[in-house]
Amino acid sequence: MRLAGAVAVVTGASHGVGRATAVVLSRRGATVVGVARDDDALAALDQLTDGSHVATDVRDPCHAERVVAETIRRHGRIDAVVACAGVGHVGTFTEMPVERIRELVDVNLTAPMLLTRAALPRMVGQRRGAVVLVTSIAGAVLVPGESVYSVTKAALEAFAETLREETRGTGVTVSSLLPGAVDTAFFEHRGTPYGRSFPRPVPPERVTESVADLLVTGARSRVEPNWLSIAAALHRLAPATYRALARRLA
Repeated sequence: MRLAGAVAVVTGASHGVGRATAVVLSRRGATVVGVARDDDALAALDQLTDGSHVATDVRDPCHAERVVAETIRRHGRIDAVVACAGVGHVGTFTEMPVERIRELVDVNLTAPMLLTRAALPRMVGQRRGAVVLVTSIAGAVLVPGESVYSVTKAALEAFAETLREETRGTGVTVSSLLPGAVDTAFFEHRGTPYGRSFPRPVPPERVTESVADLLVTGARSRVEPNWLSIAAALHRLAPATYRALARRLA
């Protein structure tokens, strides 16, 4: 698809990868509708992108229909959905509060599924559209101590794979982006700093350029940085070897 003139909804747009993605898409000519809870941060983003926003909590099951309806009311169409909103958690699974488990599932998995469901009929009807689901390398290598986070991202990858087949031939592409650690406030918000010596976090702009490229090309998926795809492949083909190496680098 062409980004110039497209209307793109970006979740998690108040900070981090979501905000950086909104800026990059705007620079490439798209009209951006930012979605997050922080109305003030979204209003400031509007000044940068000349777009609009919908302040809402993606944990609300009704948010998706509202976002799509507002986007169409204001801009007449919806051409792309970029699901960047996400939350993490580190700690022993048995000590993880029930409310926290539900929050990770709601934000990381249910919300992007509901938004895609709400937007897809419009995009299929116009025979043009793109969905990019920002997952995580954690969904491919399944990180101990981040069990629920890893599972939500792995499930989102599975959703992308099956939806890609369902939308084949409709003019709508479905892509996933698996970033490694990104240098944003994500780790502050999850309550635990990034403590690994390797790999080091990458700048958010590196991830957002990949998002834009996936929207344009409709490619199946991308790992960012690309060399982490080796880790994903090793985990899939030789999990015991991968775990032994991962313990040494922890």
